[in-house]
Amino acid sequence: MTETVVLDHGAGGGMSQELIGGTIAAILADTYVGEMEDSMVLEVPGTRIAMTTDSFVVDPIFFGNGDIGKIAVAGTVNDLAVSGARPLYLTLAVVLEEGFALEDLRRVLRSVRDAARAADVKIVAGDTKVVRRGEADGIFLNTTGVGVVERPLTLSSRTLRPGDQVIVTGHLGDHSIHILSMREGLGFEQRVQSDCAVLSHVIADVLDECGDAVRCIRDITRGGLGTVLNEFAQASARAIELAGPALPIRPETAMAADMLGVDVMYLANEGNLCLVVSPDRAQAALEALHAHPECARAAVVGEVVDGEPGTVRMVHADGRTTTVDLLYGAQLPRLC
Repeated sequence: MTETVVLDHGAGGGMSQELIGGTIAAILADTYVGEMEDSMVLEVPGTRIAMTTDSFVVDPIFFGNGDIGKIAVAGTVNDLAVSGARPLYLTLAVVLEEGFALEDLRRVLRSVRDAARAADVKIVAGDTKVVRRGEADGIFLNTTGVGVVERPLTLSSRTLRPGDQVIVTGHLGDHSIHILSMREGLGFEQRVQSDCAVLSHVIADVLDECGDAVRCIRDITRGGLGTVLNEFAQASARAIELAGPALPIRPETAMAADMLGVDVMYLANEGNLCLVVSPDRAQAALEALHAHPECARAAVVGEVVDGEPGTVRMVHADGRTTTVDLLYGAQLPRLC
């Protein structure tokens, strides 16, 4: 039977890891130097730079607090910033389907412009392709970002130590629930807005305040917090314990997730970070985060502990302990 690509290969869980690590990276072999992080820090003469690339196929393309243009810039800028870089430049490639409304294109481009200004980055190159009707879903965007690493830091999930504190900067699952509610007509989109935001300035303030006490940072996008923490635990060969009652989840988000049959722990966000910080600087990190309105709900939600390496567990309010597994794919919502 011929193997084929399925939607779950792009959902951010175990099937995504298989496709990337077992097929793409394996075939690219010694030409591939990535480390499965959001961006790669590279040594060039006289400095260090970070590079990242991403493609965006959001449906619907317009939503509360954003659109595909804002997500494209914010997602790429945030991926650079979590590696410790100051974002500088973006490229923008646009794939348009025949029949796409020019006014919608103008609206998307205005969002790209505004988000780039907010992030203080310049768009330095691009490409435009038009395909026949039915060969794309309206509009697809691809962005590549370049930033400069000015701090003498190396942020890596391999550096976690027992006692390190796990911090989440905002409500979990809001972006996914907003998008899914729009698709399914549930009505929650008026009460739960997307959290789409440029966070490079937030990350810079935390790194200025805490320096190398910050072990690693990741933006909680595809696969949600559950996937991020499993990747942290596996990369560091440590165990992570979460305090269930500490997780910032809106009641409306929890209710909608229950109706849809999805788990908030695996829902994507577009303006939410997970940081691991040494215990002596966790409070300083929280204070730096709370200075920004988009991170007003930042909280310590867990800890790196001694335990079975590569595992994540959650302690619930009633004292029960459950395992937060890396989902293989089928249970992850398909948001793009």
